[in-house]
Amino acid sequence: MSGKIGRNDPCWCGSGKKYKKCHEAFDEKLEQLRQKGFPVISHDLIKTPQQVQRIKESCKINIAILDYVAEHIGPGVSTEEINRWVHEQTVKHGGIPAPLGYDGFPKSVCTSINEVVCHGIPSEEEVLKEGDIINVDVSTIYQGYFSDSSRMFCIGKVSPEKEKLVQVVKECVEIGVSKVKPWTPIGNMGHAVHEHALENGYTVVQQIGGHGIGLEFHEDPWVSYVSSDNSGVLMVPGMMFTIEPMVNMGSDEIYTDENDGWTVRTADGKPSAQWEVTVLVTEDGCEVICY
Repeated sequence: MSGKIGRNDPCWCGSGKKYKKCHEAFDEKLEQLRQKGFPVISHDLIKTPQQVQRIKESCKINIAILDYVAEHIGPGVSTEEINRWVHEQTVKHGGIPAPLGYDGFPKSVCTSINEVVCHGIPSEEEVLKEGDIINVDVSTIYQGYFSDSSRMFCIGKVSPEKEKLVQVVKECVEIGVSKVKPWTPIGNMGHAVHEHALENGYTVVQQIGGHGIGLEFHEDPWVSYVSSDNSGVLMVPGMMFTIEPMVNMGSDEIYTDENDGWTVRTADGKPSAQWEVTVLVTEDGCEVICY
């Protein structure tokens, strides 16, 4: 990589610094690790300082929207009402709801209740009731930059079993964040997430994972939460991706609703839960930039 740019040329990252004082050592280290057999990502998946700042602005809107949902959600609220909140708040902040129209998705947010794993479509007929758990997944485009995060909400008093599931999934994400360290394989993070779920008697969905984000809604790398230690691409400073395990109370088997082509449910009808954050890999760990 380092042979493609002069040492005194401006660095490819857009910092304005000379390459030799910016990313030359980074590229040399990346190339050395690649030659040792480690999978590495390309420059276009490493966010520049300017890109990071713009993505963080999008993240602020995404966080504010979920905060608004948290303040207003409760029994008797329809998922379509949540959709209206998200759409109105997104537009109010100058953003665009990323899910709306994405591959034909008809709404501005995903609302996944109880046994729905992900991609639940809001509806006037779907009304939250005491004892439900729901994942609200918000994604925002702001001035061309993408953000993504989701939260679980317990509606009224829920069963101890559901409450534990929601708590353990949150712990899985926190453990995942703690395992994001530069120059280590991304599989270490996914493996730690999986182990914590298994220790608590749960399973993790295999077919759906996390993703890179920022310049597009879904970027490389695809992120597994059932991975092995020392597997997958190296996490490097400037890399950005979501940590969003989908943890099931029962089997990890899932299916997609044939009628709408979107709603993913557990095959055994048992509850599923998910939290999602976006992380930026830093020189000494990571920064959670969207939650």
